Formats: sequence, structure tokens, C-alpha cells
Amino acid sequence: MRQRWVPVAVLAAGLFAINVIARLVIRIGFADNETAEGRVSIIMFAAIGIVLAVVTFIRAQRVPPSSWLPELAAAAIGGMLLTILVGPFVSGDTPFSAGAGNFFSQVWLYSGFAIVGTLLGYWIATMLGRDYRSRSLQAFAKARTTRPRRVVRR
Repeated sequence: MRQRWVPVAVLAAGLFAINVIARLVIRIGFADNETAEGRVSIIMFAAIGIVLAVVTFIRAQRVPPSSWLPELAAAAIGGMLLTILVGPFVSGDTPFSAGAGNFFSQVWLYSGFAIVGTLLGYWIATMLGRDYRSRSLQAFAKARTTRPRRVVRR
């Protein structure tokens, strides 16, 4: 059971690491520039979406969605909670220092990019015929066509 949650924790930590890097870039390089802070934040959210898309694409090829989707959702929620509740301390702030509106906008942005990234990864795998279901159907069709036809005697 413990082995199953290790990849979830690693992915959540990786998503949080993206946030920490973005916050450090903002803190060191763009401390007083609101426009640059906004751009780095959007790049951070896009990087989170891309990471989730790549992980989804890889996982969708190996196992059915009923196996990888809950794990990916747990990792994304864990990464979001770390990003929103612990991340501001990296910048020298607190989670609600900019107000509740900023807090909830981060929740919605993170959720939106995570969902879109996951959907893109799965849709690309499905479009290319690389997802678990498509590969299973291809294997079934191949097995069905390579078997000789049974002769029925009357």
C-alpha cells in the first residue's frame, strides 16, 4: 500500500518544486515588477499543466484511467495545497496576505491548468491510439484476425 503513494508524493513534491522555483525567481529577479510577477506565475501554472500532461500521457499508455486518475488527482491536489498554503512562506508572505480574492484566484488557476493539462495528455494519448483501451482493442483485433477460422461440419 505504501508503494502506491510514493509516486503520488513525488509528483506532488515536483509540482510544489515548480512553484518554489517560480517564487524564488520572482523574489530574486522581479521583486517590484507586477507585470513580470504575473508572467512568471502564468509560466509556472503552464509548467504545472505540461508536467501533468506528460505524466498523464505516460500513465494512460500503461494502465486504465481508473488506476491513474485518482493518483494523479491526489498528487495535483497535494501539490496545490502545498503551493497555496506553504508556497507563500518561500516569498516571505502568508497565504492570505494578498487577500482572499488572490488566494482563491490561485486555487482556480491551479485547478484549471491541472485539469486542462491532464485532459490534453489523455486526449493526445487517445488521439494517437496509445491509451490503454485503444491498445487493448488493437491487441484483441490482432488476435482475432490471426486465429484460423473454425470449420463447421454439417
